[in-house]
Amino acid sequence: MKCGTIAVLGRPNVGKSTLVNALVKQKIAIVSEKPQTTRTRILGVAHLPGAQLAFLDTPGLHQPWYRLNQRMVQRALEAITVADILTVMVDARRLPGPEDRAVLDQIFRSGNVSSPLPCFLLVNKVDLIPKPQVLPVIEAYANLGMWTEIIPLSAKCGLNMDRLVDLLIKQLPEQEPGYNDETVTDQPLRQFAAEVVREKVLAQTKAELPYAVAVKVDEFVEHERLVHIRASIVVDKPGQKAIVIGKRGLRLKTIGMAARLELEQEVGKPVFLELYVKVHKAWRDDPRMLAEFGY
Repeated sequence: MKCGTIAVLGRPNVGKSTLVNALVKQKIAIVSEKPQTTRTRILGVAHLPGAQLAFLDTPGLHQPWYRLNQRMVQRALEAITVADILTVMVDARRLPGPEDRAVLDQIFRSGNVSSPLPCFLLVNKVDLIPKPQVLPVIEAYANLGMWTEIIPLSAKCGLNMDRLVDLLIKQLPEQEPGYNDETVTDQPLRQFAAEVVREKVLAQTKAELPYAVAVKVDEFVEHERLVHIRASIVVDKPGQKAIVIGKRGLRLKTIGMAARLELEQEVGKPVFLELYVKVHKAWRDDPRMLAEFGY
C-alpha cells in the first residue's frame, strides 16, 4: 500500500489549511483570511483506495518576534524531519520577494541534504488571477528550488487537486499504513473546540487582535444528551477585551452563537457554550500560558 507523511509548508495565509481540509474532506483546521491563523502542527489523514496520505498542516513560516511565533516556526520546520514528501505552497498572485526567498531558505536549510526528499511547489489561488499571469510566477519560483513537481492549483475551488493527489501517491513508498481507517486527525475535540471559537473571533475582529487572541477550554464535559464547554478568550490588553465583547456584549454573543452551531454539527448533539474574555498581558511570551494553550 502506498503510504506516507506529507508536510505542507509555506508563508502565512497562502492556503495550507484550506488545502488539507479539502484533501481530507473534513474540516480539521480552522481557516481565516488573517495571517498566522494556524499555530500548531495538525495531522490530517486521507484514506484512499490503495493509499493513505498523512498531511501535516503547519504554521506559516515568518519572522518570529514573540516566543509564541518562535514555537510556531519550530513546529513547522520539525514537520520536515518526519515527512516523506515536502510540499511548499505559494500565492499565485505574488512574485517571490525577499520574505519568500527567506522562507525557502528556511525549508531547504532544514532538510536532509544528503538524501533530499521529493519536494512539490504548489502555486495556489490560481482562480483569482488571469491564466497568463500565473506563468511568470511559476517561472520565477522554478529557479529557486529543486522541485519534483510544480502544480498550479486552487485549494478552495478544487482545481488540479486530483492531479496533485495522483502525483503525491506516485512518490510515496510502499509500506504499512501508519493509521487505522478511523483516524482522520490527531487533534482532540477539546482543542478543536478552542480553535473553532478562535476562528469565530478572527471573523468578527480586525487590526492587531488576530495576533493577540488565544482561546483556552477550561471545561469540556460530554453528557449523554449535551456537551458543556466553558472557554476563555484571552487577549493582551483591556481595550482588546472591549472589542471582543462588543457593544452591549453583541459581538461576544455572535462569536458564541457561530461557534456553538459549528460544534453541534461536529459532536452531533446540543452544545452549551460559555465564553469569558480575560486579559493576560504579554501572554505570547509567557511559557506557562503558551503551554496551557497547547502551543
